[in-house]
Amino acid sequence: MIGRDDSDDNIVLTVFVHNTRGGAIASKLIGHFLLKDQEFKFTAIAFGRIGGHNVSLGLSIKAKEKIRKMGLDPDNVQLAVQRKLIEGDVILPEGLKLRE
Repeated sequence: MIGRDDSDDNIVLTVFVHNTRGGAIASKLIGHFLLKDQEFKFTAIAFGRIGGHNVSLGLSIKAKEKIRKMGLDPDNVQLAVQRKLIEGDVILPEGLKLRE
C-alpha cells in the first residue's frame, strides 16, 4: 500500500483569487495561495461546460522548488489548489464573483 501523507487531501492551504477575466467557457484567474505561512503566486485557466469543470494551474519553477524544499510534492500541491478552485473554496476580494 502506498502512503498518502503528501496527497492533495492532506495539504492544508488557503487560496486567494485576486482577479478573473474571460467568458462563459473559460476564465483566467490570478491569485496566490498560502502554504505553511509561505505565499505562492499562480495563474490559472478555468474551463467549464466542455467535459465538466477543470483548471489548468501555472506555478513557476522557483515556486515548485520552494515547495519541494518544504518536503511536499509540488504536483500534489497543484492538485490541492486546483481542487479548491474547482470547488469554489477560495477567498475573493469584495464584489468579485467566480462564474458557475
